[in-house]
Amino acid sequence: MNHALVVTLLASAVAYGTPLLLGGLGELLAERSGILNLGLEGMMLVGAVVGFWISQSNPGPTSVTLALALLGAIAAGALMGLVHAIVTIAFEANQVVSGLALTIFGGAIGLSSYLASSASLGGQPGHHQFQPIDVFGLKDLPVVGPLLFHQDAMVYLSWALTLATVWYLYHSRFGLHLRSVGESPHSADSMGVNVAAYRYVHTVVGGAFAGMAGAYFSLALTPSWADGLTAGAGWIALGLVIFAFWRPGLLVVGAYLFGLVTSLGFTLQSRGVKLPPELFAALPYLLTIVVLVLVSSVWSRRRLGAPAGLGQPFRREE
Repeated sequence: MNHALVVTLLASAVAYGTPLLLGGLGELLAERSGILNLGLEGMMLVGAVVGFWISQSNPGPTSVTLALALLGAIAAGALMGLVHAIVTIAFEANQVVSGLALTIFGGAIGLSSYLASSASLGGQPGHHQFQPIDVFGLKDLPVVGPLLFHQDAMVYLSWALTLATVWYLYHSRFGLHLRSVGESPHSADSMGVNVAAYRYVHTVVGGAFAGMAGAYFSLALTPSWADGLTAGAGWIALGLVIFAFWRPGLLVVGAYLFGLVTSLGFTLQSRGVKLPPELFAALPYLLTIVVLVLVSSVWSRRRLGAPAGLGQPFRREE
């Protein structure tokens, strides 16, 4: 039963949806503070190359090496998030322009490719990879075994981070402050909330999540490096935040739905189904466009829960 097509598709949806979930969580936190981060794709690519570089360079045990690689990817993404925060908060630059500049800087013809070329990472098979864990020996349970009890450590980490984000946003004082900063920064400031600090912290955290999402590609999904490895996943994660109405619970559903669509072609081809691969490769991006079109109007943004202060610079009134 666990080798049935439906179970295989669902398990693949979790795997391919995990980087979208991680990247989407980071973007959601940044946008909840009022900062739009279009640099997600570049941050993911830099996280992917830094993580793979560390994993290839470290001769130590796999568990230690992967932990160091993941930390390096998180640090790389956080650093790029800090750059975006400084440019958009301290210098009040246009958030769209800053984010696009970071995507170009870190993208397939930018920093990620330069680092990979300098370290000769292209064409190398990964020495280390996150492997599925047989949790409590339950991987052979019908249906739920492969889905819940036979995933790699980063999948379980993504679930924990999702639960933590839900608790943080809706059950903590800091989460309440964050939501107020995104909705009405001037009102939050009048209540004594440090708007700039919240925006800095959550933009940097968003970058860290993006670096982690990129590392999942090079350390788990495809333990290797190729220019443009993330293949636009950052843009899909951006669309997913809107798809999820800026709510982390719905983000999980959206990430795995897009993961299912992304993995559909590979799974069917492995089962001998001969269909045009270009069709399946285009499906995630077509679905993203449809979602963005459906919720692009100002009325929809207000109805669906977009933070009212999203994309707007904040100047404190003296």
